Amino acid sequence: MKKRRLKLKKIDFWRWVGFFLAVIGAYILGNAEILSQWIGWSVCSVSCLIWIFMGLKDRDLPRTLMELMYFIIGIRAIINWVNF
Repeated sequence: MKKRRLKLKKIDFWRWVGFFLAVIGAYILGNAEILSQWIGWSVCSVSCLIWIFMGLKDRDLPRTLMELMYFIIGIRAIINWVNF
């Protein structure tokens, strides 16, 4: 039972990291500074990657596919901003 709690706490840690990265990325994107947009998209993409792994671990296919879509769009946005 104790090992299971430890595993859950490790998973919860990554969920919180993903959440805080999403908030930070959205804040950066909300500043509307052209030069920092790629940073915001990068942070949000890392957050999506964490949530993809969590969705796979939870066997939650709809959430995993949604996050995968956002991850692909985020990578596309980073490429667009860097080539700007």
